[in-house]
Amino acid sequence: MADRLDYLEELGVDCLWLTPVLQNDHAPHGYNITDFFSIAEDLGDREDYERFVSAAHDRGMKVLFDLVLNHSARDHPFFQDAYGNPDSEYYDWYDWQDSGEPETYFEWEYIANWNFENLAVRRHLLDAVDTWFEVADGFRCDMAWAVPNTFWQELRDRVKSRDPEFLLLDETIPYVADFHNGMFDMHFDTTLYFTLRQVGGGHADADAILDAIEGRDEIGFPPHAAFMLYIENHDETRYVVECGDEAAMTAAGALVTLPGVPMLYGGQELGQRGRRDALAWEDAREEFREHYERLLDLRDEIPALGTAGDFSRVSYETDTDRAVAFRRELDDSAYVCVLNFGESPATVILDESVDDTDLVTGESLLTADGLEIDDVAVFHAG
Repeated sequence: MADRLDYLEELGVDCLWLTPVLQNDHAPHGYNITDFFSIAEDLGDREDYERFVSAAHDRGMKVLFDLVLNHSARDHPFFQDAYGNPDSEYYDWYDWQDSGEPETYFEWEYIANWNFENLAVRRHLLDAVDTWFEVADGFRCDMAWAVPNTFWQELRDRVKSRDPEFLLLDETIPYVADFHNGMFDMHFDTTLYFTLRQVGGGHADADAILDAIEGRDEIGFPPHAAFMLYIENHDETRYVVECGDEAAMTAAGALVTLPGVPMLYGGQELGQRGRRDALAWEDAREEFREHYERLLDLRDEIPALGTAGDFSRVSYETDTDRAVAFRRELDDSAYVCVLNFGESPATVILDESVDDTDLVTGESLLTADGLEIDDVAVFHAG
């Protein structure tokens, strides 16, 4: 495991989000939990988990614990005792349909929703929060939209009173601005995710990306709200499979140049095509790995590309609707970023003066017709 952490450190990763590590019913990725207080047997035990977190800390990485609180697995002993048994002490721990089946979402047949009106349920889950707070650096909160806001507010007060830097990241689809108030520090940018899929697949013009970013303010998020940027995860088809190599290279550029925190799903930087397969280290595509390395290094080198940098539109002309340009700025430093999701190079003419050297590749992209962009380029603006 240590050599893989070394690899991630070299790649520039500074935070790890682990999908659930608790005892579960062995469905993919462990989201159907059978014991909220024990590590899954095939992953080891709490001591193994603590050693892993310590090793990550030694390499300057934080670790996010995937917190699944909306439901338990139907294999959970509490549900097994309650199912069909109104006399069970756990019967009121769950929400039930008139049919006698548990409430759930999307016809998921292996989970059962907790009844958050029952204080015993809240105490049980907050005890789990206390248990894993001691080890993790933050929680990625699964299905945050399906858990009452009052519970998240109580959870936030509980962890922040002990560690103000403890990170709370919500999975809310679509995102909800109210979740920033007294609940979460960072949000899945689901709007940008869907937009990047639409643009990458040729179903929307590239400038739709600008609307997605500006939509954060329009929906009511404050300017300091933080967003996690992603193009794929364990629930979705790989971006490269759906949108192709060229668009996938450009989407990588979008992750590191648009305002937010880029997230890489394991194998994304290797050009992996299988959604939930084991990482195909032997089949890694070096052009993808090298591309991600250059982009992540550049983001580290240019603070304006990070979360503190301002974002704004720029005036430009281009010969394709597959290309878009925008400005990132911090203090006295300004940069123009250009993304081209097309299969062929795009010619872009900017109304403002830039150095024609692409900071991603170190090469001049100036031609007689304008700047020629293959996938992603970053230029220093005058």
